[in-house]
Amino acid sequence: MTFKQLDSYLLSKPGVTYDYPFDEEVRVYRIAEKIFALTSQKHPLRINLKCDPMYALELRSIYEGVSAGYHMNKKHWNTVMFEESDVDDESVKELIDH
Repeated sequence: MTFKQLDSYLLSKPGVTYDYPFDEEVRVYRIAEKIFALTSQKHPLRINLKCDPMYALELRSIYEGVSAGYHMNKKHWNTVMFEESDVDDESVKELIDH
């Protein structure tokens, strides 16, 4: 999945908006003012996704490409890597939809 594909999928969700509250690189996606995803076009492509704490731990044990949220609250956030990752595009979409 490319940044453009990821961005299009995120923005296809009802009520999603984005902004750049931290810097010009990190795009923050929100629904009803609440952040649920962060990403950037920086290489390698990755996304931080908000997640139920128990499910977050489960995902980290299943996928090598999922780790505790980079620069985020490790309890509530996961980082999903795209390159050389065992997380396929459909799984990424499922995690976004979670």
